[in-house]
Order: sequence, then C-alpha cells, then structure tokens
Amino acid sequence: MAKIVKIKDLIVDEFAVKNYVGRDAEGHAHPGREKDSAAFMVRIIADNGLEGIYFSSASYVKPNGNYNVPKDAADHSVGTRGYSVPDILRSVIKPMIVGEEALARERIFNKIAQRQRLNQAINEKVLAYVDCALWDLAGKIAGLPVYKLLGGSRTKIRAYASTMVGDHYEGGLDTPEAYARYAVECKRRGFTAYKLHTWAELPWTESVCRSTADWKRDAEACLAVRAAVGEDMDLMLDPFHYYDRYDALKLGRELEKARYTWLEEPMDEYNLSSYQWLCENLEIPICGPEVALGKLQTRAEWIVKKASDICRTGAFDVGGLSPTLKTAHLCEAFGIPLEIHSPGPCNIHLIAAMSIPGEYYEYGLIHPFLDWAVPPYLNSPCDRFENGYILVPQGEGMGWDINYDYIKDNLIRSE
Repeated sequence: MAKIVKIKDLIVDEFAVKNYVGRDAEGHAHPGREKDSAAFMVRIIADNGLEGIYFSSASYVKPNGNYNVPKDAADHSVGTRGYSVPDILRSVIKPMIVGEEALARERIFNKIAQRQRLNQAINEKVLAYVDCALWDLAGKIAGLPVYKLLGGSRTKIRAYASTMVGDHYEGGLDTPEAYARYAVECKRRGFTAYKLHTWAELPWTESVCRSTADWKRDAEACLAVRAAVGEDMDLMLDPFHYYDRYDALKLGRELEKARYTWLEEPMDEYNLSSYQWLCENLEIPICGPEVALGKLQTRAEWIVKKASDICRTGAFDVGGLSPTLKTAHLCEAFGIPLEIHSPGPCNIHLIAAMSIPGEYYEYGLIHPFLDWAVPPYLNSPCDRFENGYILVPQGEGMGWDINYDYIKDNLIRSE
C-alpha cells in the first residue's frame, strides 16, 4: 500500500526584483519607469521532502530600444492596503492545510473556498496559489509533468500576441496605426494570431453622468490591423469593458467586416441579458466571462443562458487548475469552446490536456517598448515560444527551472 503523503508546512519566500510595468488610475498595465518591487514563491512542503511551488508571476518584461516612457508618467501600482497575499497565505491558509493529505486537492480546495463567504481576503488568487502549488507537488510525487497527469493531449500550443491596453506614449500604442505596426512586428516574430487591448481610460466630465470610451476609435484600430497583416492572421479584440449594448453591437459589426475571431467581454459581465441580446444580434463569437465571480458555476449559467459563444476562464480567475479543469469538462459537455485567460505554467498544462476546442495560449501582456525576458528567479522560461507555439514544459510538476541563488541573494522575507 502506498504511503500517504501529508503537508508538513507552507512557506512564502518574498524576494526583490526589478519591475518595468506601471498601472494607470484604472489599474491597467502599461510600460513604467524602473522600480524596485517584490515577487514571491509559495512552497507547500510535504513530509516526504518534496515541495509544491508556484510563483506570483511567471512573466517578465524588460525595456528595449523603443522604450519611451515619459518621466512624469503616473504609476498607481505602488503600495498596498490591508493584508497582502503572502500574509493571507501564512496566517489564514497555512493552519488550514498543514496535516492534510498532499493529494487531497478537492478536500483542500473546498475547505478554503467555503471560507470565502465571510472572509473576502481569501480571493481567487489565494486559492489559485494553493491549488497550483498542490498540482506541482502531485506531479513531483508521480514523477510526471502536470499535463500528463491530466491526460495530455498536446505538447505545443498555438500562441497569440496579447497587447497591453492602449496608451498615449509616443511610439507606444497611441494610435490605430501604432497597433497595426506592432501587429506586423508580432507577425514577423512568428505569431499567427494577435489580440488588441484597446484604450480603456475612464473619461469623466461635468457634462456626463457615466464614463465611456470611444468604440469608433477601437474599430479604427481593428480595421487598421487587419489591413496591415492581411488575411492569414487570426485577430481578436478585448476592449473597454463597460460599453452599453448598442455601442457593443456597433463595434461587433465593424469586427465582422474585418473577420475577427472573437470580441471579448465588451460590457458589464453581471448584465447577462445584454450578453444574451448581443449574441443573438452578432455573428462574431462573443467571449466571456473573464472576471465575474462564481468560479465554474458562473460559467455554467452563461452557457445555459447563451450569454457567450466562447467560454473564458483561467486558473487565477476561478481559484486554480482544479476548477479550471472542471470548466473545461463543462464546456466539453455543452460543445462550447473554452479559451484560457492569462499566461503561466498552470494554464499551459491545462490547455495541453484539453481535448475540446480551445486553441490559444495568451502570450502577454506585450508592448512595443518592452520585450519578454526570462525572470531573474528562473533559469529558463516556463513558456518557451517557438515558431508561433508555446512548448509545454516536460519537467516534473509544473516544470519550474528555478534560480535558487537569485532568490537567496535577494530574499526579503521567508516564513
């Protein structure tokens, strides 16, 4: 009889790292001035000595020769309020999981998830760090990559270049023509698909009672990209998320003319009736929901109520690989495509195991000023890009290739 492996400890290692991404007032990522920041590594330690690991980020960008961020560019990303994720993991989650069986992911997931009802500090990201680290541990116990534990359908995944949100930096993503130039550059690098995140600032004036963006400018950018890259590149749009149904309809009709692959969550995701209406009135597939709370249960409601044509989720939207895998099975049962949100090894392994329609890995967020680089706390990338595809890691668990010397030399706190 196999020995039961139990969780002995949970440790979060916080370490210093340079950051080149800033945030605007609405929270959208843009190129930023270099600043000192911190990342963290979650380690769930089993009594057999193995460790399940997940990082706060697996993507990293550095400035290139086009870097042109204004010196007075605002950055609202510095500082946090209340408890940080590492604090919650140490003080709330650790006492809940120490002593549990390391392979009892369902029990652990539900034990934590049911605490969310009266503890809003336990958000989906907290759940995801625990669940993804447990999957890494399970792969190491089995001596297999995670995607093979899940059934393994493919060893490479088609990637799309996913831009940052539109900005006003000269030479950045400041005009429709800038999006078109960058799309051509991404195509030159080997991408066969490209997604625009267009301008999403929230302009308020004394003459209006709600904020709104400009759907015509979004459409102009999308049409310019299609004209620049030709017909042999798949294109998608993820625009401002609070258009009303009529502006979303007009935008969708422009995308249909340009033969776009999907239009992603252009309205408030809690307004299902507007999404039902939009799906009924457009031929272009509508993709969503992305950030709506409720895990796979919310996705089930969207499917049943025909509020989207393509389901959308990711490990850090619903609390980890476990609920994302269930969402994939849900979509398979209904014959609905599922496209996975955001980069990272957890999502790579999930996509690699899916057998339902779900074609892409989101390679982003990228920008003309920045190049993706190997994070200094890794020796090699977890999402190696080659000829338009991401190669699925073949190491045990998630396949991390960790630079422990960097973490040790830049350690801020380990507890």
